[in-house]
Amino acid sequence: MNKKLNSRSLKKCGDGVMQALTYKRIKYTLAFFTAVILIYIIVLTRAFIVNGRQNGGAEGLSVSRYNVVVEPPRGEILDRNGATLVSNRQGNSIEFNAALFPSQSKQKERNEIIAALIELCESKNEKWTDNLPIEFNESGELVFSEGRETDIKNIKKANMLNLNQYATAENCLDALIDMYSLEEYDRVTARKIASVCYEMWRTGYSLTTPYTFAQDVSNETVSIIKEKSDFFKGVDASVDTYREFTDGLIAPHVIGVTGIISSDEYDKKRKELEENKNSGNYTDEEIEKLDLNAYSLTDFVGKFGIESAMEENLRGEKGIKTISIDSDGNVSSEFTVKPKQGDTVVLTLDSGLQRVTQNALRNRILELTASSGLDAAGAAAVINVSTGEVLASASYPSYDLNEYYSKYNELLKAKGSPLINRVLQSTYEPGSTMKLSTALAGLEEGVIDVETKFRCTSVFQYYDVTFSCLDAHGTLNVVSALEKSCNIFFYNVSEKLGIDVMNEYSTRLGLGQKTGVELSEASGILAGRAYRESIGSAWQMGDTIQAGIGQSDNLFTIMQLANYGATVANNGTRYKCHYVKYIMSSDGKNVVYEAKPEVAEETGISKSSIDIVKQGMLAVTTTGSCRAAFSSITEKVGAKTGTTQVKRVVNGKTVEGNNGLNISFAPFDKPEIAIAVIIENVDSGTATATVAADIYNYYFSTKNQLSNNQPSNQLLR
Repeated sequence: MNKKLNSRSLKKCGDGVMQALTYKRIKYTLAFFTAVILIYIIVLTRAFIVNGRQNGGAEGLSVSRYNVVVEPPRGEILDRNGATLVSNRQGNSIEFNAALFPSQSKQKERNEIIAALIELCESKNEKWTDNLPIEFNESGELVFSEGRETDIKNIKKANMLNLNQYATAENCLDALIDMYSLEEYDRVTARKIASVCYEMWRTGYSLTTPYTFAQDVSNETVSIIKEKSDFFKGVDASVDTYREFTDGLIAPHVIGVTGIISSDEYDKKRKELEENKNSGNYTDEEIEKLDLNAYSLTDFVGKFGIESAMEENLRGEKGIKTISIDSDGNVSSEFTVKPKQGDTVVLTLDSGLQRVTQNALRNRILELTASSGLDAAGAAAVINVSTGEVLASASYPSYDLNEYYSKYNELLKAKGSPLINRVLQSTYEPGSTMKLSTALAGLEEGVIDVETKFRCTSVFQYYDVTFSCLDAHGTLNVVSALEKSCNIFFYNVSEKLGIDVMNEYSTRLGLGQKTGVELSEASGILAGRAYRESIGSAWQMGDTIQAGIGQSDNLFTIMQLANYGATVANNGTRYKCHYVKYIMSSDGKNVVYEAKPEVAEETGISKSSIDIVKQGMLAVTTTGSCRAAFSSITEKVGAKTGTTQVKRVVNGKTVEGNNGLNISFAPFDKPEIAIAVIIENVDSGTATATVAADIYNYYFSTKNQLSNNQPSNQLLR
């Protein structure tokens, strides 16, 4: 009985324990799930309420949020008096927004939209971005674009078309058609659509990197796209800034243009970025800023001129815009980093003087072309003799910056090569302008003095070689020899000096070397043993005689010759030339950089020697060949002409002509500016004097308006 009772009791007890345990498990399980649910509710509440507020309201949970890099407005370019040369204007861009534009999996839908956009733009004469290095030539054949070797190589690489490097343009288009499902289109249309698709890939099109299909399009085109937004999915219009030239004819070779970055430029910028990041010279915060401002394949850069030289200052700093799209498809955006406009670059150029210089050069060239029948061209530079500031820099033939891209092929093939900056990139035999250097060397070395005379019979016999002069000048000293530009006098001086001593003085005066300007410039050639050895040739004794009067191998730029004249004018101090006067922040509050007169070399040439040479230059304008041209100028001018023979092929025949040069400075007693002028295919250097005369007349008539009155460190308003 007890045993039974005990067994029954034990069973009841066991059942009770199990029930208790089960109850506890259920209790703990319920507690656990309750806690999980509470946490989940808290998270959801936070997402809906807290994050909802951060994203502009509680009604929509943000389903997409991403950052887009925003390009800054480019800095302005002004002349020395504050006149605007280059500014910005607003215009429309057409972009593809990856959040709404058909994805790659819907390539055919993409193609339909792209084809329609191309057709729309072309019907409105709007340009769309077409950078594919494959084109149809005049015969309708597919060819690779000229000068696009890097791009052609890249499109064939394994990460793109995966073709052999010997693949033809036809092969590349076939591969593109296959890649982008373009079989239903004719080859001309297929090539256009492929160009857009390829460029989207090349520029890294994504949510954070919209693709710019077309730039600077009309409001009408934008309206059409917006009206058909159901079809043009993800095609957006944005307002961007574009470069605007106050007068595209003013100093185009100096100012330059911007353009889409090339593959080579991009690779160079990326290399520079990596070098900077790995240099150890930057903090983590600075490296983050470098990364933000890194160049992308969609960026615009300065291509030449000041736009290129001052790229770092003009481009500004990029910003970041955070874009949010809620569950209802509503889009909102805000700047998390505001873009910063580029700095304002103030040039040394005076736009009024620049315009007069260009007009004087052009008018004289057209006049001489009409009389000679030869296609003349030329250049002129005006320099402040006390600072090295370039006040004017003109090259002719020229062009309008507004038409640079639209007429590029025409300009590239035009007579006279208008795209060349003849002031800095062309080099010329200096002719008799070289006699100033030869005279200074002779006077300083004691080979001659002001009383030394040589007789000119128009013939100079040097061993078995006969050299000549244009006239039999009789007995001359150095002053009269400079006035009459007598070759015989300077043959004698050159023979006594020797080429090494002559070149020592020419080098001090800056000949055959760069002037230091911010733009690309040629070095030129100083004739002598060093140059001959560099080309595997030998210097002959007769070469020294010719070099002393500006012949032989001597080749200098017009900027060098202008600075050469300025160095004589200021009694022997050669300044570094420059086009940038100062740089200020876009808000005009801070000076970022200010150019100070920088001495390139103190020549050490005595004032007494320079004064003697100056007297010869004064004689050129008062009793010599330039007397008539400079007679109307209110101030006295010192000048030296030069003439060199050149040969040109005209209508299949070789025709001889002359390059005429003129270097000068004024006022004679207290020089302010120096001018160098070259006109190709003219009668003589004297024929160029009227160009300089026109420049002097303007300069002195408006002297009080020129920016020498602009106080240092005072910002333009």
